Amino acid sequence: MNKEWSEMNKAMQLQLKKKVTYEAGIKTLFELRAELMLFMRKLKEEFQPEEFYAMPFMNHKGYESKTLAYSLFHVFRIEDIVANTLIQKREEVFFKEDYPKRMNSAILTTGNELVKEQIADFSSKLDLDNLYHYITDVYEETNQMLLELPYERLKEKMTEADKEAIKNLGVVSEDDNAVWLIDYWCGKDIKGLIQMPLSRHWIMHMEACSRIATKLKKEL
Repeated sequence: MNKEWSEMNKAMQLQLKKKVTYEAGIKTLFELRAELMLFMRKLKEEFQPEEFYAMPFMNHKGYESKTLAYSLFHVFRIEDIVANTLIQKREEVFFKEDYPKRMNSAILTTGNELVKEQIADFSSKLDLDNLYHYITDVYEETNQMLLELPYERLKEKMTEADKEAIKNLGVVSEDDNAVWLIDYWCGKDIKGLIQMPLSRHWIMHMEACSRIATKLKKEL
């Protein structure tokens, strides 16, 4: 586990608990997200497009069993859904900016339903430049939301209407590996959603990407 990312995440969670330290918590969250985004951008500088759909750990059970491209897509589809459909009740960046077409994405969902070769095949067809445009757009829009989010909204819970909104959009697959996400997200308040997936989820997948990247470098 990346110690720096872990410590920043712990500090942020403590700071968000009290109104007096809330602004400091948002600042820590921005610092954490900036560090993780820097790591993601370095991946694009260091690896060739075909390496973004390599699966050196396909048969593992952890997040490292995915591809770099899938991991980036998955993290930001979830953030887009949670930050926009659930928290802000507005159109997702994915649809607003026509990213299904721009990225050549075969799915509208989070990708949880995909396994093994399906992940590699999906990843190989993604337009990498537009994938990075997408993650940047979602990142910036979420940061703006967090900057404007008052402490008083943190205890705001999701509703049955929020569940229906997600179902109607078709952004979560009905597959058993995915459909649980709806109840999981809608069982949280906004503070819980900030903690997972808007921060900890990033760490989990970027640590997995770090393992993938290390393996790919050894194979060069």
